[in-house]
Amino acid sequence: MKNCVLLFCIIFICKQSNGQTVDSIPAQVNTQETDNRINFSADLRPLRGVAGAPSPFYSYFWEFGDGTFSFEKTPQHIYRDTGSYEVRLYATNNYDDGKPPPTRPRPVRIKNKSIADINGPSGFFKGGGAIEMKVNRMPRPGEEMVLLIGYRQSAITVTGGSLLLMYNEKQFKQDNFTWQEVRTHHQEKDLPADSLWAYMQEQTVAMPPMMAKNGPAEDEYITTNQQVKAMVMEQMYLFRKSHIWRMEKVQPGAEQFMFVSLQTTPEMVKDTNAVVSISALFIPDDPSAEPEQYVLELPVVASHDPNRMIMRNRRMNYRFTGKKRTLTYKVQFQNTGKGPASKVDLGIRIPDMLDGGSVELADMQPKCIPCATAYEKQSCVDTVHSKDSIHFILRNIYLPGIQQEGVHDEDSTKGFIKYTIHFGKRPAKKSFTSRAAIVFDQNEPVITNHSTGRFIPGISPGIIMGYTSQMGDKGSWKMGNKSFTLGASLSPYAPHHQYLQIELYASAFNEYELYQGRREGGDTVINNRDYKVRYRDKYERVNVVTLEAVPVQLRYNVNSWLGAGVGMMAALNISKQTKHVLNTYAENANLGLQTLTGNLDDNQSWFTGLNPGVFGDIQLGRVRTGPAAGIRYQYYLNPAQQRLYVYATWRL
Repeated sequence: MKNCVLLFCIIFICKQSNGQTVDSIPAQVNTQETDNRINFSADLRPLRGVAGAPSPFYSYFWEFGDGTFSFEKTPQHIYRDTGSYEVRLYATNNYDDGKPPPTRPRPVRIKNKSIADINGPSGFFKGGGAIEMKVNRMPRPGEEMVLLIGYRQSAITVTGGSLLLMYNEKQFKQDNFTWQEVRTHHQEKDLPADSLWAYMQEQTVAMPPMMAKNGPAEDEYITTNQQVKAMVMEQMYLFRKSHIWRMEKVQPGAEQFMFVSLQTTPEMVKDTNAVVSISALFIPDDPSAEPEQYVLELPVVASHDPNRMIMRNRRMNYRFTGKKRTLTYKVQFQNTGKGPASKVDLGIRIPDMLDGGSVELADMQPKCIPCATAYEKQSCVDTVHSKDSIHFILRNIYLPGIQQEGVHDEDSTKGFIKYTIHFGKRPAKKSFTSRAAIVFDQNEPVITNHSTGRFIPGISPGIIMGYTSQMGDKGSWKMGNKSFTLGASLSPYAPHHQYLQIELYASAFNEYELYQGRREGGDTVINNRDYKVRYRDKYERVNVVTLEAVPVQLRYNVNSWLGAGVGMMAALNISKQTKHVLNTYAENANLGLQTLTGNLDDNQSWFTGLNPGVFGDIQLGRVRTGPAAGIRYQYYLNPAQQRLYVYATWRL
């Protein structure tokens, strides 16, 4: 019995061990404490490199639990005060095919106060503003991301303010982030949106007088409260989610940080060319200080790769896109090696639809002047054009490697090139792709992701006018013999090749007459006069109004002037009017031979006769957008009938 219990325990332990995958092993945080000075390090799972990619490596983000942080691999931290702190390590697996190691808070207890703060400035506010943001990793669907928000007081007096965070842009159909938690360390308090305005102090501002017909108008006055509220409402309208915090008594020059955990949703934008934005607004209580906004643009990634290519506003409206439209690209790069790079060559493929000669360098980091104006050995950038590519070559720079000894600032290992470009001519409505190859010194090139520009389908309504007639035998009269049609179509705007289209139109048919027989002889009295009847002819006259629909139609534009299509249709008789007419040919002794016409009956019926069918057609003209003419062969199934439809259409 004892042996059975032991065997069961061994099996249970083995199953538990096998159930924990390598990706689920959390980071093991190690500490080496000396008073309140702590050296941190971590044990992480082995990396699994991606075939063809550079060597994998970890990047680090440490939260020390006291409102400070570090991006170093093995940081040293000094706590100012005693107490218990929760340390978190967020490790990102670059060029690895797995998931980031899970984060587990590690408690650290400090027993002694620090006499002096020797941690030094954070170096966080590189833009010189009052608010900035940064993330520990780019958003990847299904992963946690930490948003680091830093704010500081630029005034010379102690004052407070409000901080507004906005995320989940309305331009995307689904939410890209879900809220996890916020970790604050300076008594920041959640604030309802309605309470935000109460903290804004009024300051009257005189507006310049406007010139009117009878002389200057009276001065107008508005308040800064009104201006700020209008700006805040305008910004909040662009996002679905927001959070507001209130902070009191911020010391002049003090840097304070908040840590927001966001979970990227599995349904996040699937396209790794997409760029999502998170916006923060800092509103000081001081009415003389202007609010400051910081917008953080984040590319959605499928894997963690610091070298990437981004196209802003990659989904365009083709209706408003012309030759002069400006496209903006950004190529980000990072030296992931163990030593510095003095030269970085960014070779970028130019799509066929774009004009390589229109490229203009908009911004870059590190900052360099053109090599044509630089002296020998000065840091500079060369722009080299070729037939289908462009090279930005940064020469004589110093870009440290992230794995280089003594490098503590991760941002110093990064750079970017931002450039603008135009279309070569009016573009075809199809996607276009670009990518970059980045060479650090003489190393193998690092290939970035594909950056793809696309046009939204758009909507193109159209009008259709035509004439249809029956082919071959007369067949059934139920749908009439000839008709004029007027209708409408709906399709994507200016499709390049294949697309779907729906149609709906009404047909007003001419009267169709069917001879039903003749009866000979007989006498009759009409208007008190005697007539001798030679014969009577009976006819049936039918007038049909039909509604036709094309629920499924596949079309293909061969070029700008020729298109073809096939589809299914259905015709429904909306109205059918039936008359039986009798023509009588009779003689009168005084009046001679006469023809007398009379209606025997008149019947009206509604919604009778549904007839499905198929068709194929060809169009000539401006088949993508504009006027075109077409001819369509139609075959109805019940009853069998062939028709020929000649029409003109105009797509708007």
